[in-house]
Amino acid sequence: MEEGLLFIVSGPSGAGKGTICSELVKRTGISLSVSMTTRKPRPGEIDGKDYYFVNEALFLKTVSESGFLEYAKVYDHYYGTPKAPVTTRLAAGLDVLLEIDTQGALKVKNEWPDGVFIYILPPSMRELRRRITGRAADTLAAIELRLGESLKEMERIDQYDYCVVNERIEEAANSLAAIFTAEHARVGRGVRETIQAYKEEIQCYIHPSI
Repeated sequence: MEEGLLFIVSGPSGAGKGTICSELVKRTGISLSVSMTTRKPRPGEIDGKDYYFVNEALFLKTVSESGFLEYAKVYDHYYGTPKAPVTTRLAAGLDVLLEIDTQGALKVKNEWPDGVFIYILPPSMRELRRRITGRAADTLAAIELRLGESLKEMERIDQYDYCVVNERIEEAANSLAAIFTAEHARVGRGVRETIQAYKEEIQCYIHPSI
């Protein structure tokens, strides 16, 4: 059985990557990995669905047990991708989608160089600032910190395979879905199983009694 494909999506805070990823899940049925974090839930976030919200002691215990595919400290909080759910699904031939920051994505790339790495960009830094400012929970200092980190992240965009500009959610989601379809059609993705199936079918025509 061929392994599933691993899709990794990153982008600055406020780029809309979460919304776009949710749309891809609806359209394709791809499995979205749930990250673990030590930060507090934002209004409307659900434990076990948006993130696994844990305390720092439990997070570091998981680190000591090599339980993360990748983890990092971002904005004074830890974030990590639990390893077992991802590797189990991939081994079962299921696709997995990771929505993680650039630092984590580059760590994953060392482990899964065949992963599909996609970066989501806002149409402009002015628009990004407007989106971040719209979050009532963020202070001015937090906004400036996020914008500064966003610029640093964008300098690593050449490490990704694709770039999608999110000016309109529907168009960006269409682009992400197109990448999903194209990657499954690439020669080398399960080609051995496909060729074997054709060989068996041809044998049935040549030797009907088989």
